[in-house]
Amino acid sequence: MNETPSPETTAPYQVFARKYRPSTFAELVGQDAMVQTLTNAIHADRLAQAYILTGVRGIGKTSTARIIARALNCIGADGNGGPTPDPCGVCANCLAIAEDRHVDVLEMDAASRTGVDDIREVIDGVRYRPTSARFKIYIIDEVHMLSRHAFNALLKTLEEPPEHVKFVFATTEIRKVPVTVLSRCQRFDLRRVDMETLAAHFAAIAEKEGAKISQSALHLITRAADGSVRDGLSLLDQAVSHTATEGDGEIDEAEVRGMLGLADRSRSFMLLESVMAGDVAPALDLLGQLYKEGADPLAILEDLLEITHWLTRIKVVAAAADAPDVPEIERVRGKDLESRLSMAALARTWQMLLKGLQEVRQAPSPIQAAEMILVRLAHTAELPTPEEAIRGMQRDAGQSGAKPSAAPPPAEPPAALPAAAPPPGGPTTEARLTGTASSPVVVAMPETAPEPPLEDAPNPVPTASNDAGNPAPNSPKLKTDPAKHPLVKAVMETFPGSSIEDIRVAPDSDEGDPA
Repeated sequence: MNETPSPETTAPYQVFARKYRPSTFAELVGQDAMVQTLTNAIHADRLAQAYILTGVRGIGKTSTARIIARALNCIGADGNGGPTPDPCGVCANCLAIAEDRHVDVLEMDAASRTGVDDIREVIDGVRYRPTSARFKIYIIDEVHMLSRHAFNALLKTLEEPPEHVKFVFATTEIRKVPVTVLSRCQRFDLRRVDMETLAAHFAAIAEKEGAKISQSALHLITRAADGSVRDGLSLLDQAVSHTATEGDGEIDEAEVRGMLGLADRSRSFMLLESVMAGDVAPALDLLGQLYKEGADPLAILEDLLEITHWLTRIKVVAAAADAPDVPEIERVRGKDLESRLSMAALARTWQMLLKGLQEVRQAPSPIQAAEMILVRLAHTAELPTPEEAIRGMQRDAGQSGAKPSAAPPPAEPPAALPAAAPPPGGPTTEARLTGTASSPVVVAMPETAPEPPLEDAPNPVPTASNDAGNPAPNSPKLKTDPAKHPLVKAVMETFPGSSIEDIRVAPDSDEGDPA
């Protein structure tokens, strides 16, 4: 009977983020302050009952929690060791924790187990002593996802847990964790890793993997990682795979840009220079070329925004251009472009690009939105700032020597127009115009209460109109000399040569009505 040879068994491939995950405090990247504090606490046996780790994604929060679990439960290669900041990695506890199979190290994802029932299982389990380890460790990842009632249920146990229990929490949203929980934990804020440290770390990993990568390509990967070790390792893994079938060549900047969908940095400088000079046509042509080559319009605008921010920093602090992580070509072009742009122009460009990013995300066609943003930038680049406009107006006024013109004289008030026809039964005055063929003009008199006869009063009754020199229509003086009434005078002035021929007073229609 022929035996079929079994295929050669190989270990499954592990991505860089898992393969190079730190297993000791010494392997943590860029977290020296936290490492020193925890190391001293373990040496001095000053261990808190709960720790909470916070920071952006991919900087080692969960890895630190597992390292704490190994450090507290390591028994050494001989089985007689105690808690140590440098776990051996070969004892039974270290191996079981590294393989996520230790019964006394319980890891819980709060994003999927958010309720009170899940926390009740934890509370019930803390009463039992660990099976084989020194401490029972509860690691709760994304702890901010727990419900309010779950947090409240955990408070008492968190404040006074049994001596054999330790809690380690990890979260990216520390503000969502209740202050009552924070006050019961020791808090560690993990920092973003700087670009120099990331570049050195990625270069060492690339050397271990036998991959050749240029410094400019490493700079792009570290910049895209944004301080996250895991994100950078994923990009490095992708870059190595991108060139795996192309021989033993070096991973260069162009390949990484194409992989990330980024525009060439030098062409981004050219694009910004064209826009700030007001040259719309070359800017749109260059944008179209970048788009055809696979660059994302959103990534292009983000690149312009980053360059604008960097130019502003150079203008404020000249030493920013000499940072070691800035390539020489960018340093030279940045200094040249910064010297030709004002602070007001840079601030305006920043605001317009920032608003343009939202438009590109919301527009049905991102490339069309990006083109409109460049057109607006080029148009506003030709406009003077408010300060320049005011100075130009002052300079023009000084050169012309023109004096400010005098204010125009006030306009004459319009001539009084004849009043409308009076209501039926009211007093009227009829003036016939001589020398014209016009019909008589009727002037309406305002209705007033009847006054006593003049002969019954020893003196005329004073009124406000009499005091002001403007007689009221129904005053005794008007009855004797109606030509002095303002309405009558207006009619006489409107029709020169006219005269008053007759005066008639209409009877009051309300005489018979009771008071």
